[in-house]
Amino acid sequence: MSELVFHDKKVLDNEHLMEIKIWKVKKDKHNPEGFHYSLVLIKNNKRILGYDNHERKGHHKHMHDKEMPYNFEDIDKLISDFYKELKEMVGKNES
Repeated sequence: MSELVFHDKKVLDNEHLMEIKIWKVKKDKHNPEGFHYSLVLIKNNKRILGYDNHERKGHHKHMHDKEMPYNFEDIDKLISDFYKELKEMVGKNES
Protein backbone atom coordinates (compact mmCIF):
# COMPACT_ATOMS: atom_id res chain seq x y z
CA MET A 1 0.00 0.00 0.00
CA SER A 2 1.29 3.45 -0.86
CA GLU A 3 0.05 6.93 -0.11
CA LEU A 4 0.97 10.00 -2.16
CA VAL A 5 2.18 12.45 0.50
CA PHE A 6 3.58 15.19 -1.73
CA HIS A 7 2.91 16.24 -5.32
CA ASP A 8 4.01 19.43 -7.03
CA LYS A 9 3.92 20.09 -10.76
CA LYS A 10 4.85 23.42 -12.31
CA VAL A 11 5.43 24.88 -15.73
CA LEU A 12 8.57 26.96 -15.17
CA ASP A 13 8.73 28.67 -18.56
CA ASN A 14 8.01 27.92 -22.22
CA GLU A 15 10.50 25.03 -22.23
CA HIS A 16 10.66 23.61 -18.69
CA LEU A 17 8.29 21.59 -16.53
CA MET A 18 9.10 20.12 -13.13
CA GLU A 19 7.24 17.49 -11.16
CA ILE A 20 7.84 15.98 -7.74
CA LYS A 21 5.97 12.95 -6.42
CA ILE A 22 6.69 11.33 -3.07
CA TRP A 23 4.82 8.32 -1.73
CA LYS A 24 4.92 6.82 1.74
CA VAL A 25 5.28 3.06 1.34
CA LYS A 26 5.76 0.06 3.56
CA LYS A 27 9.39 -0.30 4.60
CA ASP A 28 11.09 -3.27 2.99
CA LYS A 29 14.45 -4.22 1.47
CA HIS A 30 13.77 -2.05 -1.60
CA ASN A 31 12.48 0.97 0.37
CA PRO A 32 14.14 0.84 3.80
CA GLU A 33 13.32 4.53 4.39
CA GLY A 34 9.62 3.97 3.68
CA PHE A 35 9.45 6.34 0.69
CA HIS A 36 9.23 6.03 -3.07
CA TYR A 37 9.95 9.15 -5.08
CA SER A 38 10.21 10.64 -8.54
CA LEU A 39 11.51 14.16 -9.16
CA VAL A 40 11.92 15.29 -12.77
CA LEU A 41 12.83 18.33 -14.81
CA ILE A 42 11.56 18.18 -18.38
CA LYS A 43 12.75 20.40 -21.21
CA ASN A 44 10.84 20.33 -24.49
CA ASN A 45 9.21 17.01 -23.53
CA LYS A 46 12.54 15.32 -22.67
CA ARG A 47 13.78 14.53 -19.15
CA ILE A 48 17.04 16.36 -18.49
CA LEU A 49 17.17 15.78 -14.72
CA GLY A 50 15.58 13.11 -12.58
CA TYR A 51 15.87 11.55 -9.14
CA ASP A 52 14.11 8.29 -8.32
CA ASN A 53 14.38 5.02 -6.43
CA HIS A 54 13.16 2.14 -8.57
CA GLU A 55 13.04 -1.01 -6.50
CA ARG A 56 15.64 -2.73 -8.67
CA LYS A 57 17.99 0.25 -8.99
CA GLY A 58 17.78 1.93 -5.60
CA HIS A 59 18.52 5.64 -5.16
CA HIS A 60 19.86 7.22 -8.34
CA LYS A 61 19.65 10.26 -10.55
CA HIS A 62 19.58 11.00 -14.25
CA MET A 63 21.43 13.87 -15.93
CA HIS A 64 20.43 14.01 -19.57
CA ASP A 65 21.17 10.46 -20.79
CA LYS A 66 23.49 9.48 -17.94
CA GLU A 67 22.44 7.59 -14.81
CA MET A 68 24.43 7.69 -11.56
CA PRO A 69 23.96 6.64 -7.93
CA TYR A 70 22.45 9.14 -5.49
CA ASN A 71 23.42 9.19 -1.82
CA PHE A 72 19.98 9.47 -0.18
CA GLU A 73 19.98 11.00 3.32
CA ASP A 74 16.37 12.12 3.80
CA ILE A 75 13.45 13.63 1.90
CA ASP A 76 14.33 17.25 2.76
CA LYS A 77 17.88 16.83 1.42
CA LEU A 78 16.55 15.06 -1.68
CA ILE A 79 14.24 17.98 -2.50
CA SER A 80 16.98 20.50 -1.74
CA ASP A 81 19.46 18.71 -4.02
CA PHE A 82 16.88 18.53 -6.81
CA TYR A 83 15.97 22.23 -6.59
CA LYS A 84 19.64 23.23 -6.51
CA GLU A 85 20.38 21.37 -9.74
CA LEU A 86 17.09 22.47 -11.29
CA LYS A 87 17.93 26.14 -10.69
CA GLU A 88 21.41 25.67 -12.16
CA MET A 89 20.07 23.92 -15.26
CA VAL A 90 17.15 26.26 -15.91
CA GLY A 91 19.37 29.28 -15.23
CA LYS A 92 21.90 28.03 -17.79
CA ASN A 93 19.01 27.05 -20.09
CA GLU A 94 20.67 23.71 -20.83
CA SER A 95 19.60 21.64 -23.79
